[in-house]
Amino acid sequence: MSRIDDLIQELCPDGVGVLALGEVCSIETGKLDANAAVPTGDYSFFTTAKIVSRIENYRWNTEALLIAGNANVGDVKHFVGKFDAYQRTYVLTEFTTAVIPRFLYYVVKSRFKDYLSDKTNTAAMTYIVLGTLKNFQIPLPPLEVQREIVSILDKFTELEAELEAELEARTQQYIYLREKLLNFSDRTDVNLKLSQACLRISSGGTPSRSIESYFQGDIPWVRTQEVDFGEIWETDLKISEEALKNSSANWIPANTVILALYGATAAKSAITRIPVTTNQACCNLVVDESIAYPEFVFHWLMANYEEIKSLGQGTQSNLNAQMVKNLDFPAIPLSDQKSILDVLEAFDSITKSLKTGLPAEIVARRKQYEYYRDQLLTFKELKPA
Repeated sequence: MSRIDDLIQELCPDGVGVLALGEVCSIETGKLDANAAVPTGDYSFFTTAKIVSRIENYRWNTEALLIAGNANVGDVKHFVGKFDAYQRTYVLTEFTTAVIPRFLYYVVKSRFKDYLSDKTNTAAMTYIVLGTLKNFQIPLPPLEVQREIVSILDKFTELEAELEAELEARTQQYIYLREKLLNFSDRTDVNLKLSQACLRISSGGTPSRSIESYFQGDIPWVRTQEVDFGEIWETDLKISEEALKNSSANWIPANTVILALYGATAAKSAITRIPVTTNQACCNLVVDESIAYPEFVFHWLMANYEEIKSLGQGTQSNLNAQMVKNLDFPAIPLSDQKSILDVLEAFDSITKSLKTGLPAEIVARRKQYEYYRDQLLTFKELKPA
């Protein structure tokens, strides 16, 4: 920070000027519908989504800031190259020589959403009006100060990106290993129907929402949004004994494997580590442990998620219990299952520190970045002569 302090003291000791965003760049919107995106397109296509799409043709070939005008309102991206944009995306180009676009990106990213919040009385801004965008105030320190700020903030951004890439690489490595170990497509001698490897396959039920007391008990109740490739040690909601008696919900034991039948998590699985009850969208597999380890079934379902999901019907790939019962299950010897589980557990133990440590470090770095960003982008305003 001393380098910045020295520059400010040397170049702008009395403060910095402020201009409206519309005075430092050209602002327009794209002209295309969001469905103009083509997955195999050669060029970037900016919509209001956080993920950048692709398109076959381009309208701009320049440096730009892209601001989401609705949906993810105020989300901003910096891009250099050939691209096109959705009609609700604001495109900022033709920057004056007084501002470095990357510096402007950090200012908008840091302050614009708070500015929008101050301009609306609603809980959430649903779209941006052009006049509101143009009037957003930009501090303009000398270019040398802007460059130094960009250099510092870019280093924070690059470090966070490296940590996120490392986390993603470890995750993909684990998924690859699991799928390789659990691929038995070349063996037809061990296949059973999944129902033959289970003592019981059942679903649950939802107590009446109109009776408030039903959801004031201490019985764990699982909903499909909690079925997300993990262990279930607790649940968001609890139900009462009365609710249990007056609904289709029923107890399932610890180490039951759950497969979501429909909803946003359709075809995802989880394994219970405590006795629980569930809603009707959960397919609950009480595994016959003389045939399979519950953990083996759980990992096998995870490894075959895409294939199982493809069996579903409708826009949300809805499954039913009969589909689950008829899945071909590789009933390999328990000793072989144990060997596979040991490898997966060993690999997981090696990477567990990364799985927990990296996200924590990313959060810490992000907080550090936000602190320095706010400090670096706070200037004394130059008083009018």
